[in-house]
Amino acid sequence: MAHLEIKISIITINYNGLIDTCALIDSITFDDTLEVIVVDNGSKKDEATIIEQRYPHVTVVRSPQNLGFAGGNNLGIQAAHGKYLFFINNDTIIRGEGGEMRGESILQPLIDRLESSDKIGMVCPKIRFAWGTNPIQFAGYTPLSSVTMRNRGIGCGEEDHGQYDIPHPTPYAHGAAMMVRREALEKVGMMPECYFLYYEELDWSMMFTRSGYEIWYEPRFTIYHKESQATGQNSPLKTYYLTRNRLLFAHRNIPIPRRFLTYLYLMGLVSLRDIVKHIIQGRKDLAASVTRGLRDFIKRPKE
Repeated sequence: MAHLEIKISIITINYNGLIDTCALIDSITFDDTLEVIVVDNGSKKDEATIIEQRYPHVTVVRSPQNLGFAGGNNLGIQAAHGKYLFFINNDTIIRGEGGEMRGESILQPLIDRLESSDKIGMVCPKIRFAWGTNPIQFAGYTPLSSVTMRNRGIGCGEEDHGQYDIPHPTPYAHGAAMMVRREALEKVGMMPECYFLYYEELDWSMMFTRSGYEIWYEPRFTIYHKESQATGQNSPLKTYYLTRNRLLFAHRNIPIPRRFLTYLYLMGLVSLRDIVKHIIQGRKDLAASVTRGLRDFIKRPKE
């Protein structure tokens, strides 16, 4: 297959998630316009070899160490040949006609949205949870507030009755599923690797916006997300990175002097509240994770 013929590169990261990754690959019907790239991001077992043997038509990139969400996706970008790059979590389910993903065709709504304007550099589908009645997880985001950095996912937790079936711009992409055009990526640059886990796609979204691109939500394509299969819902790992990285995001994206108000709010109110809450709940491990997140942000190498 000539590389120039590839229109879409689907990139997903595997980290000790062989079952989920195989389920995602099994849902894809391949054709000559599409390639799938799996980045095995330092899994404890050699899951890369298993994937290679089971799916010889899939490109597997093996990293000996876990490079984080951005680092793994950046490895995938380096291996990709598509005009459009579709980043999708391995813990997602894609349901097309007949329950399968039919190659390029099911992704066409995302491509159509990108091609509708040169200003659009990134687009996300509707995301619904993969459990229960499949409530909505993402139908776009509201902007972050000016000091507290709070925002919300539009429609999150609601039953889907078609109330969010109109495409619209969104200030940030959702990392579980986002498609970018290659020419925009080459202008904006790779995902920022300083976060390791969480907030990368928000920062990358800001990079796209500062480069003059729009980000859109396109509901004509839906994915179903199991969410937090790799880290757990209330794990010390997740707590640590959320604590550190929201401060790092503020450092990189909020201008002075407002940034110091954000620091005061996040360190003096939110983190202290979280520590007390975790101690009361008997989760000293989570309280320690918050403390380490604060410490590591303060002691981070200066840029």
